[in-house]
Amino acid sequence: MRGAPRATDLRVCAWGLTALPSGALRRETEAIPSSPAARAASLGAVKGPVDVDELLRRARSGDRAAFAELYRRHREDVARLVFRMIGRASEVEDVVQEVFLQVHKSLGDFRGQSKFSTWLHRVTVNVVLMTRRAQKSRPVLAEPPAERDEVDGGLLPDEEATRRRRVDAFRRLLDRLSEKKRTVYILHDIEGMAPAEIAAIVEAPVLTVRTRLFYARRELSDMMREEPALSQLVDEMTQPEGKAEGHRELPETEAT
Repeated sequence: MRGAPRATDLRVCAWGLTALPSGALRRETEAIPSSPAARAASLGAVKGPVDVDELLRRARSGDRAAFAELYRRHREDVARLVFRMIGRASEVEDVVQEVFLQVHKSLGDFRGQSKFSTWLHRVTVNVVLMTRRAQKSRPVLAEPPAERDEVDGGLLPDEEATRRRRVDAFRRLLDRLSEKKRTVYILHDIEGMAPAEIAAIVEAPVLTVRTRLFYARRELSDMMREEPALSQLVDEMTQPEGKAEGHRELPETEAT
């Protein structure tokens, strides 16, 4: 019987297939004209090194330059996570704008019980999930064309075509996971966050996070075997003997 892909191999594969090219990231995050941060940017940068707590204190008191500095420091991380959860570069700018609008409105609610970055990721995940729910509720008259990222100059044309097919196929499989499993999988195996931080972001116990991750990996592995563009990757990553890292039986009730 064929084994399951090692968790580390599946993680590397997932990151490679869903990485947003740096050029595209810069294009999608260079400016968000209607966001509070972009409007405040014209006031100039905060002078000298200032820690996050001080920036938050100033921003809460109405210092728009301080909020603009928070935006400058965190916008690329937010844009990367948005892209990996949305999957379409053309939508990144609008979602990032909405994230920082929500951050601006909710700064007064942040009490420092977690790191600012954790709270910001929670806001980002919630905005993305709302966006995805809204997209699913709208009627689809025609399937939008697949977006193409930048060409990897180090690949031959046939290798590039294969890579793109795999990217498109893997994104389709990610979309077949439940939102809870999909979110945990992206945060852990693609963003590289620790289970404890993910637990704070999704507001669930660490055990639940680990269980969702286990089932997400298992379901992706099974789906990849049935996907022509990805089945060869699974065969290459399959262990000849033994169980995959972290693949122990967990209670099904925790995985939903």
